[in-house]
Amino acid sequence: MTADELTFVDTNVLVYAHDRSETRKQPLAQALLEGLWASRTGTVSTQILSEFYVVATRRFDPPMSRRAAREVVALYGTWPLVQVDLPLILAASQLEERHRLSFWDALVVEAGRRAGATRLVTEDLPGARRIGGVRIENPFA
Repeated sequence: MTADELTFVDTNVLVYAHDRSETRKQPLAQALLEGLWASRTGTVSTQILSEFYVVATRRFDPPMSRRAAREVVALYGTWPLVQVDLPLILAASQLEERHRLSFWDALVVEAGRRAGATRLVTEDLPGARRIGGVRIENPFA
């Protein structure tokens, strides 16, 4: 990966980085995100930040406080941010159909493409695959 390559980060990577119960995946996710902060090459979407907030405040054990979750969302919201809008939804629906993805996964891939990312880090899609010019990597594999 070159220094100017953008990496789109899926919700699960943010979740693992902030979930203390994920003792194996947390250090991997934290190291990945630290590298993206240092190189200033991370990007997310409003979908990712919304999903993170819900998971952190409802599924963590113990749940993250709403205030702390808002602070994390605001922090990652300083990265280049893709807004989920009608053109993105329609493009994702075409990607879903063409590549037989779930709609939500297609929305993530399409948001990464719109951000100009060349890499998507997620555990929700098979790694070593390229969709719409975006290379998918599972940082936990």
